[in-house]
Amino acid sequence: MNSPMPDDFRKKIEQELESGNNSTRRPQRSKSKQRPDSKPYIKKTGHKNPDTPQNTRPGSRPPMGIQTTTLWEYPSQHYDSQLGNMQGRKDYTGATPSWVIYQLLKRYTNQGDTVLDPMCGSGTTLDVCKDLGRTGIGYDLNPHPQRPDIKQNDARKLPIDNNSIDFAFIDPPYSTHVDYSDDPRCIGKLDASQPADRTQTVMGQDYYQAMDAVLGELYRVLKPGKFLGLYVSDSWKKKKGKQGDQAGTFMPIGFELFSMMSQAFTPVDIICVVRHNNKLQRGNWHKSAEAENFYLRGFNYLFIMKKDPR
Repeated sequence: MNSPMPDDFRKKIEQELESGNNSTRRPQRSKSKQRPDSKPYIKKTGHKNPDTPQNTRPGSRPPMGIQTTTLWEYPSQHYDSQLGNMQGRKDYTGATPSWVIYQLLKRYTNQGDTVLDPMCGSGTTLDVCKDLGRTGIGYDLNPHPQRPDIKQNDARKLPIDNNSIDFAFIDPPYSTHVDYSDDPRCIGKLDASQPADRTQTVMGQDYYQAMDAVLGELYRVLKPGKFLGLYVSDSWKKKKGKQGDQAGTFMPIGFELFSMMSQAFTPVDIICVVRHNNKLQRGNWHKSAEAENFYLRGFNYLFIMKKDPR
């Protein structure tokens, strides 16, 4: 049985409670101060989270560790290279985040392995290969003029032997949003929202047929038991003069390409890569998305596939 509380101790506690000085009370939370760089529309609409990681300057970026979940995020387009080199070109529109390629090569390749990027853009994959001691092979329909190591070639017909590549990476056009080239063969000129008609049985048939040819070539050149990484986003295209629910067309490009790859490759996993595109911070974009009832693309898919060993 508990012993009775002494009278003098009880009186002391009662006095503390009455005076509001009880030491066991929870301290009041202080109101957080507004960040000095917050903009008026941010406070009004909540479209930008001030705590979202911002791009960091070269030399001060976080060290690269291995991502261990299916949600990948890094506060910069690039990582700080051990060799001190930039990955890709700053002036290239639609460049792949170099840290995404770094993560793939660290997991699925070894030193000296041969890595292929058939849509190499400004050479990001080749630069990551150089940093990690891999042998990079890069092609592009419209090679960057300052990258002689990228050879001109259509990804639908690769000049590579069967079963010769240790790892393949590709970041294809997401329909027609970026003007990559004046070459009429460019897959980026094929609209994935093109309506079905008498000549096309499904929406965007020309785009998906072209991508099917690219994926078939990647399967052919990849060694059995090796891996492919495909980085892509769904898309939404606004219709001129339309408002509300009928203002645009959604293109599930990621789902379609995943389905196509699954017919030949074995799916390994699906990664969601958070996008830190500076354009997503523009208040007018968010206002339009709310007013016209559509969504801005906040992430990219990273599909990891394996060619079955024989």
